[in-house]
Amino acid sequence: MQKIIIVCLGIISLMYLLNIGVGVIEVIPDNIPFIGNLDEGSAALLLLMCLRYFGLDLTNIFKNSSKTNKNIE
Repeated sequence: MQKIIIVCLGIISLMYLLNIGVGVIEVIPDNIPFIGNLDEGSAALLLLMCLRYFGLDLTNIFKNSSKTNKNIE
């Protein structure tokens, strides 16, 4: 049951980020200064946490690329 809930949360956050509602459905309107994009950031964070639960950790992608860049130099 827990996996189903996490999959549903991941799908909802992905749909929110893909802007399926064409900007009509907004939790926080984007034209509010400083806090307008917090809802998109929260949806991205939720999607990353859902993916991490299933073993796909995208937060370490750039850490590995910096190690390879040091080896090239």
